[in-house]
Amino acid sequence: MSASTRLETARLLLTRLCPDDLDDLVRMYADPRVTATLGGLRTADWVADYLRKQMAQWDEHGFGLWTVRDRLSGRFAGRAGLRYATIEGRREVEVAYGLMEEFWGRGYATELAVESVRVGFTELRFPDLVCFTLTTNLASKRVMEKAGFRYERDIVYADLPHLLYRQRKPDY
Repeated sequence: MSASTRLETARLLLTRLCPDDLDDLVRMYADPRVTATLGGLRTADWVADYLRKQMAQWDEHGFGLWTVRDRLSGRFAGRAGLRYATIEGRREVEVAYGLMEEFWGRGYATELAVESVRVGFTELRFPDLVCFTLTTNLASKRVMEKAGFRYERDIVYADLPHLLYRQRKPDY
């Protein structure tokens, strides 16, 4: 079972994360507006370790996060995809997305979430997927709902209150 390592959506190019993405990710995680909902500012060393872990996710499980670029300009837009996350002691498959500020408010996150759900259910055949966000992140909550996720419960993740949403394959 393995996900596509290169995909195109209507406006975006998605490629498996690789070492060449480090500089773009460092820039992303150094932006206080972007990281306000991603756990805060991160050092270059933290980002390098994060990238190694995300690449290992692909190697070990055949799926993971993609680098996201604008199809027309090739500009780095962010990262998105599927990854394992442990929520309240249970391993779940998370649909994750994070975008540079210049790509906010234009439907890109929804495009990414919808494509991630498609891959999760049709290519990887997972029975369900989760998505979660801080309770204060209303934009992400709307993205999750547009992508077909439904509120399940409040959780604590990374010591902060979050909303957990789930989508089951039969509802896809």
